[in-house]
Amino acid sequence: MNSTKKIKVLIADDESIVRKGLRTTVDWERFGMEVVADAANGQVAWEAFLEHRPEVVITDIVMPEMDGIELSRKVKEEAEETKIILLSCHRDFEYAQEGIRLGASGYLLKTAFEDEELEAMLSKFQREMADAPVSSLEDEERLSTHLFAWLNGHNDKFLEEIQKLRRSSWKFDGQSLYLYLVKTAGCGRNWDDILQVQEIYDQSMCEGKLISYGADRCYWAVPESLKEDADSLLVEIKSGCGQLKWSVQGILRDCEDLKEAFLLLHKEAEMERIYGLTGENWPEPIWHAIHLLHEFPATDWSAGELAHKVGLSRSHFSILFKKTVGDSFVAFQYKRKLRLAYCLLRETTLTMQEIAERTSLGDSKYFSKWFKRCTGQTPSQYRTEQKKELF
Repeated sequence: MNSTKKIKVLIADDESIVRKGLRTTVDWERFGMEVVADAANGQVAWEAFLEHRPEVVITDIVMPEMDGIELSRKVKEEAEETKIILLSCHRDFEYAQEGIRLGASGYLLKTAFEDEELEAMLSKFQREMADAPVSSLEDEERLSTHLFAWLNGHNDKFLEEIQKLRRSSWKFDGQSLYLYLVKTAGCGRNWDDILQVQEIYDQSMCEGKLISYGADRCYWAVPESLKEDADSLLVEIKSGCGQLKWSVQGILRDCEDLKEAFLLLHKEAEMERIYGLTGENWPEPIWHAIHLLHEFPATDWSAGELAHKVGLSRSHFSILFKKTVGDSFVAFQYKRKLRLAYCLLRETTLTMQEIAERTSLGDSKYFSKWFKRCTGQTPSQYRTEQKKELF
């Protein structure tokens, strides 16, 4: 690629404040990029794509005329190499997964993402377009896409990839493996970028052993003989980047062990992301309980029902839950429902009755009374206030 040629960027979002914000606050020149067009709906974005042929598309998921998922599908069919970043609200998460399955490079939560997350993606795009061999890049993206799809229940293609990896770059002369999940949220760079600037970094230690998962997670396979080196490297980097976190599963002897390790690390990371909790050394019944609460948010679980589900007596469950999580089961449920209600009021146009049902709070009248008792505001007041802040 010619070093003087700018990477063209298209921004699609129906909120003018988002489009303007991205145009003016990102240092596009730093990444060798320029915004060639922005669009307020999917149809206009598609027409702009055909006119300008941008290499990078940043698109909201929910838009009039044509949504971001359909736009992504059409873009990938027209130009498969185009990089796509999805902008998502909490309520769009399932659609974001569909976008990743279609080939989007990642997604950012509009209400929460830090500038560093977007900049890490743009830096990665710049490096890939400038230096990376096409075949290597395609292989990385294929693995990352299959991993995301599998972990989120879309298909099982990654299970075949595990077998291929264990026969090739993850063979390690038959050694057992350790699988790390490295989390770089708050570091300002992804794991691959961090490694590139480390003087102690041995390229051979990580080449072909990393699989990205979004902008701030990376799975890293390490043979048993190099585990001490891997731990030392992580500690060394954390001394200069305190936000760095990691989890590890081992000793992994076969493909079935690897499969379970990926699932366990993913489950732990998702619980930490959603609830702000860490799963290190958590008892399995409590992990199972938290997972059920997250997976079935509209179910009004009692402590006894959930205890039965995870194989504990009610009293043992209540004691273990409080000791592990830090909150009683009742307090945890209260906070979880309030957090979900905030999100649905802020990020959706659902009616009060629909929100009441999704938070297992019965009907709209009871939900409104409960919400005001908790927050001092009616749900309608909170929703109106949030819309004013947005604009």
